[in-house]
Amino acid sequence: MPELYLVEARLAFNNMVEIIRIDNVDDPRVQVYCRLTEAQLKNRLSPSEGVFIAESPKVIRVALNAGYVPVSLLCEEKHIYGDAKDIIESCAGITVYSGSRDVLARITGYTLTRGVLCAMRRPEPLSLRQACNGASRVCVIDGVVDTTNIGAIFRSAAALGIDAVALTRASCDPLNRRSIRVSMGSVFLVPWAWVDDPVSEMKEIGFKTVAMALSDNSIPLDSAKLESEPKLAIIMGTEGDGLSHNVISSADYVVRIPMSHGVDSLNVAAASAVAFWQLRRNKP
Repeated sequence: MPELYLVEARLAFNNMVEIIRIDNVDDPRVQVYCRLTEAQLKNRLSPSEGVFIAESPKVIRVALNAGYVPVSLLCEEKHIYGDAKDIIESCAGITVYSGSRDVLARITGYTLTRGVLCAMRRPEPLSLRQACNGASRVCVIDGVVDTTNIGAIFRSAAALGIDAVALTRASCDPLNRRSIRVSMGSVFLVPWAWVDDPVSEMKEIGFKTVAMALSDNSIPLDSAKLESEPKLAIIMGTEGDGLSHNVISSADYVVRIPMSHGVDSLNVAAASAVAFWQLRRNKP
């Protein structure tokens, strides 16, 4: 019966993809989905061979539409003709690994809510100038290591008019599996790059820098002088340690979000959304 199912599936897609049934959770062909760490997926010894994992049909479609290259799919059997059908049709030449819901849950370690995972090739990294080409509003993420926060910041950036994102190297990789999932694919919509010295490097390419922090010389987020700036780099740190003294002292502006009831800070993902909305360039 499984053999007949595979033949029918291959015929349905005109033999454009290879469909392989997986019954053994230890099958080495699917180790990319379960046994490799994020560092191994990134493949530091050979970055050109690095991959990342996108989860759910919606997120995979966003990645494909943004030009990311698929390597293989891991798909629950029922989704081959369902949620994943159009994805498979658009990915001629790749291998589709298929299995029951139970087998896939044991392979990945959790039950897939949408039943589809895609291993995709990591793109060549952009330089800061490339990522910020033509940008007027950039978010700089400084030392944020929580994958959920990274994903949420990217989702807000895509939705609220941020043209690019720069991350210090101590920050979490945006192509981490959970970051991608939380962002709902927004990490594929906003160009991003790594940065070593966020203030000096952003100033070097023509941006005024905004350090989001509480300090004696901070100005409110709705200050008119901020709105008039043609190019702003909004620097966000963690809600625990925040930004370093060096970043705060060297930024062009130190900015606070006015708050009530004695609350002195917001989660970095929430604070970024507020800042993006207020400082967006093209307001209705």
